[in-house]
Amino acid sequence: MKKNILTLLLILAFGFVNAQKAQFGVKGGLNISDENFIGAGAPSTSTLIGVNLGGFVELKVSDKIAIQPELLYSTQGTKLNWVTDGVTINSFKLAYINIPVMIKYFATNKFALEFGPQVGILTSAKVNGTSSGSTVDVDAKQFYKSSDFGINFGAGYEITEKISIGIRYNLGLSNIGSKSFVGDGDKITNSVISIGLASKF
Repeated sequence: MKKNILTLLLILAFGFVNAQKAQFGVKGGLNISDENFIGAGAPSTSTLIGVNLGGFVELKVSDKIAIQPELLYSTQGTKLNWVTDGVTINSFKLAYINIPVMIKYFATNKFALEFGPQVGILTSAKVNGTSSGSTVDVDAKQFYKSSDFGINFGAGYEITEKISIGIRYNLGLSNIGSKSFVGDGDKITNSVISIGLASKF
């Protein structure tokens, strides 16, 4: 279902390319991320700092509405202090290729609110910790599903015609933990606040 929704939005978005003004751009910034562990024995977590970087195209539908598909590389995850099987886990560090499709509403000429779905494709996962005094830094992709789905909420302000700043919150809706990592009824979801700059060509 989530793939069908995103596919439909992408078709609608790119359908405006020939009829509407399209502006391409690049963007990047900081992520403040966390993972929500839900279930029995879930560890307490804290935020991890990461980055996001990529490109976008803003397709104006009207003076007030635009559709903005994006392609972003995003590093995220969580910090924690979790002892399991003799290993103290300090962090999970994930990297995704995220594909948001944002609907932007321009409340004024410079200020816009945005909302839209996002699909993420997991590219890497690392677990960092210690065991018997030695540092542990190993691949953790087996603990995570290969994709993620969530909803974004955000706002942006155009400093100039070409430069803007923005803030966005990604609410993860799907369980990203693999069956080998989380038990039945347990789940892990992503939670990411992104702050950054964008530049239109």
